Parts: sequence; structure tokens; C-alpha cells
Amino acid sequence: MKLSVSILSTDNKIDYVKKLNNTKTDYIHIDVMDGLFVPDTKFSIEEVKEINNVSNKKLDIHLMVEDPIIYIEKLHNMNINNITIHIEIDKDIDNLIDKIHSLGYQARLAISPNTNVELLYPYLNKVEGILIMSVNPGKGGQEFIPSTLSRAEYIKKTNNNLSLEIDGGVNNTNVDLIKDSGIDTIVVGSYITKSDDYLNRINNLISV
Repeated sequence: MKLSVSILSTDNKIDYVKKLNNTKTDYIHIDVMDGLFVPDTKFSIEEVKEINNVSNKKLDIHLMVEDPIIYIEKLHNMNINNITIHIEIDKDIDNLIDKIHSLGYQARLAISPNTNVELLYPYLNKVEGILIMSVNPGKGGQEFIPSTLSRAEYIKKTNNNLSLEIDGGVNNTNVDLIKDSGIDTIVVGSYITKSDDYLNRINNLISV
């Protein structure tokens, strides 16, 4: 599995990203929040650009926002692997996917724990990946919801070529279970960023 480290709960994000440059981390996971889709406001486009300028890792952009097009249009010419939008928003999903692709990035759809997984079905052949939220979106440090792993089986049956990512409460106690479910990338935040032993924790997760 690949590892995407979420810097949501870090105090000095720029310094932490610089530390991650010297690790085996695959991606830097950035949660952009507008205060509408979720209560908090985090990571302006300017902050994303600052992180991009100091990171040697590709960025994994998660847009927890009501109107993604405003943000997507400003994310051009950056070292971004993928931009993820939520299936729950009341917008033209097809148009947003096309816009992400036009910038040369992978498009992914995120789905929250209480959302019907079948809402993803019309788009499973149009995106490169699905982000399964294993906590309710918006805050770090929540406990993992094991039942969300059943979504991986449904998605893989429909399109086995999709990259599956999981985000929320991932740590050493559940990573084996996650791997066995067919997840390709784990998003890990507090378990790494709140530990003084972050380097060993990264290496242990990658070796699973």
C-alpha cells in the first residue's frame, strides 16, 4: 500500500512537510475546507501553493467544499497527483471531473460513511480512484469505522482498475484489516503527526 500523510493536525505545516521530504511517504494529503461542506475552514489555495513549493512529494488534494470549481481552477501547474471531490455535493460531477482531467491530474470521488455507495456507480468508469471516508469528514483524530471497508468490495466488483484510498482513524491496529480489504492507499494523520516517533511509524505502515 501507498501512504499519504495528512498534515491537518500539524502545528507548523511547512516545517512538517519539509520533515516528510526525508521519509518514504508517497503523498502529502491536504484537506481543503470551506466552512460550508464541513464546519471548519482549512488550507487556502495560497497555503496549498506554499506547501507545493517546499514539498518533494506529490500532493493528494481533498476538497471538502460545496463549490469545488472555484478551487480546482486555481490548482494549475502544481505537483499534484490527484484532486478529490465529494459525491455528496449538489454540483455537476461530470463537469468537475472533466475540469480536473484538463489540468492533467487524476480525478477521485470521496464518499462519507453515511452516504449510499451506489451514488458512485455512474462515475466509476470516469475517475481514477475513490476515497472512502472511514470517519465523518472535517476533523482529525476520530476513531476508524470498520464497516466502511465493505465499500471497497462493492467498488472493486464494479471497476477493479480503480485506485482505492481510505481516510480516517488509520493506525497500526487496523492497517492489516485495511490491506486485506483491497485498499491501495492509506491516509494517515494524527497517528503519525502527533508522535515523536513519526519516522518509525511511517516505516512500519509502509512495510505492511
